Amino acid sequence: MPRGPLMIIGGAEDKVRKPTILKHFVALAGGPDARIAVIPTASSLGREVVDVYDALFTKFGAAHVDAVRPESRDEAQDAALVKVLDEATAVFMTGGNQLKLSAIVCGTPVGDAILRAHERGAVVAGTSAGASIQSSHMVAFGVGGATPKQRMTQVAAGLGLVQDTVIDQHFDQRNRYGRLLMIVAQSPQLLGIGVDEDTCGLVEDVDGDLVMRVLGKGAVTVFDGSRMVSNAYEATRSSPLLASGVVFHTLPEGVVFNLTTRSLVAREAAVAQEDAEELAEAGRDLRQLARDIAAADAAPAAIRRRLKLRRSSPRPGTTSTPDPQEDPTHE
Repeated sequence: MPRGPLMIIGGAEDKVRKPTILKHFVALAGGPDARIAVIPTASSLGREVVDVYDALFTKFGAAHVDAVRPESRDEAQDAALVKVLDEATAVFMTGGNQLKLSAIVCGTPVGDAILRAHERGAVVAGTSAGASIQSSHMVAFGVGGATPKQRMTQVAAGLGLVQDTVIDQHFDQRNRYGRLLMIVAQSPQLLGIGVDEDTCGLVEDVDGDLVMRVLGKGAVTVFDGSRMVSNAYEATRSSPLLASGVVFHTLPEGVVFNLTTRSLVAREAAVAQEDAEELAEAGRDLRQLARDIAAADAAPAAIRRRLKLRRSSPRPGTTSTPDPQEDPTHE
């Protein structure tokens, strides 16, 4: 069975006016057959955060929504919580403090159950903190700013659902370009992924490659430092970092990016139905014109009159009233 999809949500996803991302999550979870486990460990709120997502997911058609909230590494050993995750068709991790989420969940039976859910095909989603923890290397905390500076952030271990990456969230809204680029400058083998609010990177396994499609109103920013030049190994304190040769991608909704090959997936050109019909008709006219010329059975003026008559004739199944002001037999 292929691994399940991942939904990396940048936080502040629309829950009322246009909840496209959350509706898509419930659909991937199985709709009326969905069993969703909500993990609110990162949140400082109590039962309220679970109640919000419970109401939303139920409204969008999910059959069961259960809370899995370990508040310590001891509680993350609880077999009852693990059982809920093992029976879930989807896992949703809320926002909050990602370092708390990592410290409590990673390397515990609850964390292992999340990984198993992904491996057996369940969808795993997370917003804000729940997005960051999906990468192998996780932004623990740090300040905003556009310029990468030494020590402006720190990294902790994530769940590793997306290997060789570091994920940041609320990206454009909180100006987190500098801190993500700082991590990439220090570890150029990591792919930096920054997700805007109300935006989702939907990651799926396609023939062995991890392929990400962007959903939502913002963008996903990708920093590829695989061939960059950096002075991070010698920069001191909070000095600005050299980061040259970084490949920068801004990916809006609908764009597809291969995380494995670190390359954009070509988009198929979409043609409106009306435009397609006009193109097809023009093609037929040109082919007929070529046949008429090849047959040399008429003068060019006669051929033009014939084409005007064909275009003014009603299509099969339609009716047309001639325009008294237009005589197709005259030039």
